[in-house]
Parts: sequence; structure tokens; C-alpha cells
Amino acid sequence: MIVAFCGHSSYVQSIDDEKKVLALLEDLVGDKPCELFLGEYGSFDSFAYRCAKKFKGARLDRTLVFVTPYLSEKYHKNNTENARDRFDQVLYPPLESVPLRYAISRRNRWIAEQADVLIAFVTHAYGGAYTMYRHAKRKGCAVYNIAPQGIE
Repeated sequence: MIVAFCGHSSYVQSIDDEKKVLALLEDLVGDKPCELFLGEYGSFDSFAYRCAKKFKGARLDRTLVFVTPYLSEKYHKNNTENARDRFDQVLYPPLESVPLRYAISRRNRWIAEQADVLIAFVTHAYGGAYTMYRHAKRKGCAVYNIAPQGIE
């Protein structure tokens, strides 16, 4: 099972949201093995990482996966080396032919297509988080928006 996360970069973390996410993960994944696909680009990504790390605990059948949008040597020197310490795996989706300015949005689209479950914090109908949220819904992914005034 693949669980992915998306949310606004300006997200403000809360204990209540953390409890919601951990309860969702427990209900949806339970004792099954899973991969938790994560980014590294904003406040919600930091929050999602923290929740995923807690959910993983010491279990070897739960994998924290950083899905990187870039392959450049400079990017990897500055970002991926740190990610290797924090994540179990670093994954680069097939984006070689995508122009750099579209890499994050295409990476998000690819994640939405791979995921069985998407846990989101989306409060408005624009931006990258909303686009990923909408794409996951269209693809039939089980989508859970934890935002108090989420969108449909």
C-alpha cells in the first residue's frame, strides 16, 4: 500500500491534526506493510514527515520514501544527501524529459497516480496541493482531507 501526503506550504502544524493523521494511518494501514511517499518543500511536508516517522516507529515493513523531483548533481548535494539520513529510500520518478520548472507539479501528479491513499490538508481551490488533490480524486485514489474547512 502506498500512502502519500499533500498540503499547503503555509500550513500551521497542530496536535489535533497530528492525532487525525495518526488515527487515519492506523485505520487505513493497520498492520499491513506500506510505503509513505513524502516531499520536502514546505510546512505541511515537515508535518507529514513527522507523522509518518511516528507511524513507522521501529517497523521495517513501513518505508519512508522521499520522492525527489530533480536529478541534478547540485540539487542532490544540497538536498538528497540530508534526505538519505532521514528517509529509508530516495525515489526519482520518470521525469527526465520534464522541464525543471514543471518538475514538482509533475512529481506530484506521478505520486497521485501511484498512491492508494492520499492524506491532504487543502483549504483552497488553487495551487500545487489542490492540483495534486484533484488529480488523486480523479484517478480514484482514496483521498482524506483533514482540513477543518476542506474543499470538495
